Amino acid sequence: MADWGPIFIGVVLFILLQPGLLFALPGNSKQMEFGHMKTNGKAIAVHTLIFFALYAILILAVHVHIYTG
Repeated sequence: MADWGPIFIGVVLFILLQPGLLFALPGNSKQMEFGHMKTNGKAIAVHTLIFFALYAILILAVHVHIYTG
């Protein structure tokens, strides 16, 4: 059986945490901007750290597993 949990969690977090899609932290003109589809280097770095932290918590601490077959 294949464990699809880490792959599914990674794809969902990658889609949701794209800078500018739902929010950008920090934004271009404000501290947080919602749905403007623009980004900057600081936002990319912050969203990368948020992604890594959430992914590590869900995979290592919560043990999310999805088995198929």
